[in-house]
Amino acid sequence: MKFAFPILLLLAPTAALAASGPQSLGTFGDWTAASYGAGADKACYAFTTAKSSSLALPKRGEVLLTVTQRKSASDEVTLAAGYLYPKSPTVTLTIGTSVIDFYTAGETAFTTSGAAAIRAFQAGATALAKSSGPKGTTIEDNFSLTGFSGAYGAIKKSCS
Repeated sequence: MKFAFPILLLLAPTAALAASGPQSLGTFGDWTAASYGAGADKACYAFTTAKSSSLALPKRGEVLLTVTQRKSASDEVTLAAGYLYPKSPTVTLTIGTSVIDFYTAGETAFTTSGAAAIRAFQAGATALAKSSGPKGTTIEDNFSLTGFSGAYGAIKKSCS
């Protein structure tokens, strides 16, 4: 084990040059901020995972709430459900008294009200996603907004 640290030091420059993956911008409460790419292709995103879900689905993937910034588009808010949305689903995100509607494609829901969602996230403490699930069920996922403002500030700064 005492040899692992010197070996890591030797490999670090090579790994840094070869790294084309996401770069951490930090952890802010329950949110993580990162960037990917460079120049005009650079994307910055802040994300959090669901703290709880009302219905356990077998083989359900990770449930994420994400905000993405790019030079070409800002305040893109998505929900990754971890399951394939049924045909014609209803997906809403409630933050305090604000209700944000989403449309879906596959396992992801998107909003056209990103700026409104961001304002609500900055003022709120939690977000509740209600989604149509398999076989007529309704799935509720709860997200913490603790740390959102810090994560959002980091992605805005990195991708401005």
